[in-house]
Amino acid sequence: MLLAEVLAGRYGPDVIALPAPAGLRRGRITGIDRAARTVRCADGSRIAYDTLVLATGSNPVLPPLRGLFTAGDELPEGVHAFRTLDDCLALSKAVRPGVRAVVVGGGLLGVSAARALAVRGAQVVLAQQAERLMERQLDPAASALVHRHLTGLGVEVHTECRVRDVRCVGGAVRSVEMADGYALDADLVVLACGVRPRVGLAREAGLAVHRGVLVDDELRTSDPHVRALGDCAQHAGTVYGLAAPALEQAGVLAELLAGDSGARYTGTRSLTRLTLTGPDSPFDLAAFGETEPRPGDDVVQLADATRGTYRKVVVRDDRLVGGVLVGELGTVGALARAWEGAEPLPSDGGPLLHLLTNDGGSC
Repeated sequence: MLLAEVLAGRYGPDVIALPAPAGLRRGRITGIDRAARTVRCADGSRIAYDTLVLATGSNPVLPPLRGLFTAGDELPEGVHAFRTLDDCLALSKAVRPGVRAVVVGGGLLGVSAARALAVRGAQVVLAQQAERLMERQLDPAASALVHRHLTGLGVEVHTECRVRDVRCVGGAVRSVEMADGYALDADLVVLACGVRPRVGLAREAGLAVHRGVLVDDELRTSDPHVRALGDCAQHAGTVYGLAAPALEQAGVLAELLAGDSGARYTGTRSLTRLTLTGPDSPFDLAAFGETEPRPGDDVVQLADATRGTYRKVVVRDDRLVGGVLVGELGTVGALARAWEGAEPLPSDGGPLLHLLTNDGGSC
């Protein structure tokens, strides 16, 4: 979390580091013996457990680009994933004013990385395979505002654009080639193409795995003595890959392990929020629920092109089912509470308009 803020120079790495818990033992786990209820460590030792919790997280998706792994498993010099603090620090060390950077991926992380690199003075090109930026979270109007914001910072944005080749000289990246044959000079390439749950340990131990480790409402895997949570877990068909669900799952699991047999995890209604900081005022956006309406849904939109603000909510059967806000987020707290409560809205529509326009609902 907050990697882009470290890359932009807003925070030092010590600010976002987690404190080391008491009893922390560092080392690599190489296997799980479910019959003996032990985990095997790389140093040859074993650790017994009554309950094992898998919180193995996820790995960055590295796209199958030609030239990406010409020297074994190591990425070429200048090519960086953007997933861990080590990734962030290496990229921060490499960036400097005027450096030519290509960001591959226009989702939440790719947009954040492109913004941070531009703030640091890099010449940034953002290549997005989808037809618009942050297509999973935002509707077309909100995506267009993000596009405008990035281009205003000097970021060159290409949508519906697939990178197919990384070209290196002497083991260092020099350019990337698009599917249409167009080449971009590059000193840095940032891969922000999503994540994949890290399930190797679970699969090797014979636990049920689909995209993630399958868990029930008590976060139990197919072995009742093994639980899983966070990026590696798949609950009710969903792998969240976000911080808020992981924290909620951890809270439920803590209650269960402390003896509260009634605690259950039933899913997370998560809100995506992004603040893009820079030398001027920050650029804020938030999205929750379903931002695209179905036939028969009601939609309320407020837009101010001059100020670059946009607010939209989707109502279905008198209930708020989703929304997206760009620019000013004063109302996001009240809207999120109305969405999370799933209570019927008054039929006259007045309170809904009040939620959209009253900045007193911020959180």
